[in-house]
Amino acid sequence: MDCCDHCHASDPLRGHPGYRRALWVVLGINAAMFLLEIAAGLAASSASLQADALDFLGDSANYGISLLVVGMALRYRAMAALAKGLSMAVFGLWVIGTVVWHAMHGTLPSAIAMGAVGLAALAANAASFGILWFYRTGDANMRSAWICTRNDVLGNLAVLAAALGVFGTGTGWPDIIVATVMGGLGLWGGWEIVRQARGELLHIAIPVPAEYIGDLP
Repeated sequence: MDCCDHCHASDPLRGHPGYRRALWVVLGINAAMFLLEIAAGLAASSASLQADALDFLGDSANYGISLLVVGMALRYRAMAALAKGLSMAVFGLWVIGTVVWHAMHGTLPSAIAMGAVGLAALAANAASFGILWFYRTGDANMRSAWICTRNDVLGNLAVLAAALGVFGTGTGWPDIIVATVMGGLGLWGGWEIVRQARGELLHIAIPVPAEYIGDLP
């Protein structure tokens, strides 16, 4: 077996056709939900809906990047995952900045709009979560797509809780608190992806000598 054959044998997830199909489906779902949720978030003056909408946009870009590199070598997939992890962290910081703005201006979002759009977003992300479930333990590129969707489901549940809080209290603080939590989820998810991607890049940079390959478990 030559070096190229060994690389493909040890990297069976490269160009996985099922993963490519799954990415196309979730890309379409996320792009459509971004358009719906950003319009609703602005109309309802909801920080958590706007944060969730920007998350849909970021996920659409991330799935597009994943599709671009899915057939490439592990090095490029790990580098793409690293970029996606950093973008998630930037998203988290942006959400926190939005929260500060809404807190300073004391905006009161529409609880009904938050609840209705939140339910639609939860259904969309639950579908994406199920589609990507089988690829959650793959390389950093695959795992990053699943982590994005996992965080989205948690974020949707939080938006629904915020809608109930706004409806019950008549204040915008539940919306602000939930948006803050979503920003934290973005930072945490970004760190998870960056850590795994760095590990894969370090593994590539320090290859195992050929005479030890047969001894690997």
